[in-house]
Amino acid sequence: MATSISASNCESFVDFALQEGVLRFGEFMTKSGRLSPYFFNAGLFNHGASVGRLGQFYAQALIDAGIDFDMLFGPAYKGIPLATTAAISLSSHPRLAGRSIPFAFNRKEAKAHGEGGTLVGAPLKGKVVIIDDVITAGTSVNESVDIIRSAGAEPVAVLIALDRMERAGNDHELSTNSAVQEVALRHGMPVIAIANLENILAVIRERAEFAQYEAAVLAYRQRYGI
Repeated sequence: MATSISASNCESFVDFALQEGVLRFGEFMTKSGRLSPYFFNAGLFNHGASVGRLGQFYAQALIDAGIDFDMLFGPAYKGIPLATTAAISLSSHPRLAGRSIPFAFNRKEAKAHGEGGTLVGAPLKGKVVIIDDVITAGTSVNESVDIIRSAGAEPVAVLIALDRMERAGNDHELSTNSAVQEVALRHGMPVIAIANLENILAVIRERAEFAQYEAAVLAYRQRYGI
């Protein structure tokens, strides 16, 4: 099951994503081959100020969720800067009383020289939160869980920026669950989302400049949503 932070913070995040051009409306072909009326690309958080603020949203979502954790893991490649900025923000969060949060990430290919291996950063141990942008098929989460468990650590949650609240699978074989729900059920741990499709719709309804997209988003949700 996905959890999220307070509605006001969720909508603040949607506003932030719109301001940075990370969330856009129009017609976009998704990785799953669906024609979507909106698109979210966390790779467009691409300058210091935006990445710093993004880390604060990740940190607050994790604190609000009340998850007991020891460190963060960012799957290559997008998860690497996300885990880094989240760790920085968590280490300065007043609720953690100056506790420094370690993090690690993986390489796509093993390094053959120096220290070698596929892992970079702090040793994987204790309770680990996986940090990513969205969940489409759950592949990076599945790989991350295997890496964490192989190191003798325990994956306890996944923290993502946006839950699209879409049914998993393709048009010929749609699941009754979303990709997020399937990940949570498969691994027996919560998926925390900073925001979701409901929050996007709330902002559309509140902002006149986006009203033209409401019908298309609702139709898409009717077809693919949970």
